[in-house]
Amino acid sequence: MIGIQNTTLASIPSLIVADQAQEQEALPVLTYFHGFTSAKEHNLPLAYLMAAKGYRVILPDSMYHGERETEISTKQKQISFWNIVMQNIQELKSIKEALEEKGLLQDGRFGVAGTSMGGITTAAALTEYPWIQTAGVLMGSPKITTYAKTLVDSFRKEGDLPVSDNMIEQLYEQLKRYDLSEHMDKLNQRPVLFWHGDSDAVVPFDHSYTFYDEARQHYANPEKIRFIKESNRGHKVSRHAILETVKWFEEYL
Repeated sequence: MIGIQNTTLASIPSLIVADQAQEQEALPVLTYFHGFTSAKEHNLPLAYLMAAKGYRVILPDSMYHGERETEISTKQKQISFWNIVMQNIQELKSIKEALEEKGLLQDGRFGVAGTSMGGITTAAALTEYPWIQTAGVLMGSPKITTYAKTLVDSFRKEGDLPVSDNMIEQLYEQLKRYDLSEHMDKLNQRPVLFWHGDSDAVVPFDHSYTFYDEARQHYANPEKIRFIKESNRGHKVSRHAILETVKWFEEYL
């Protein structure tokens, strides 16, 4: 029977999904990050399917989301988007260390995936942590500096950007550290899956596709980097995407 623990892991409200008979055993782990304005429990279908295959899945709440939601305006949350992503990256390390301390991570088999903001987090984390063994980026952008400039331009068109130009430039400099498109060598032949709908109006399809098209040329085994394009699909993960993501981690994690 698959069990769901609602707990705090490294001070982060999280759901831990695993077979109840294996709850105290070391297992391969997938940490899955939710999207902007979503929450950890929204990814339970994928977590259930992974747990049924013998994995432990960690679903954390990001800052200002789910159990960590606070009384801030929608605008303030939007402006905090990149701070949330960068905090996700830092907290990923804390999650892994907490699992290791509890003896719950099997042979370093640690994977990361996410949806939208979670996919952006996943791509960025690959620049920081060589111990991520495999990754899944679902409708996320690996070109975060470019995407940040796109978001800033859209705020400017609305005429409401309550931060200075200097702060924006500082943000761009911060993001370059985590921009996978600027550090493609850090993929280091690791298995990475991309999924994106070609009608996505929120996160540009071409960000992930053009990155993949360039990155695959650096892979000795091109099967280890895969792009799944879904035609006429907007900013919503399909069942097909979920099933293919599960297959990917079953193969490479």
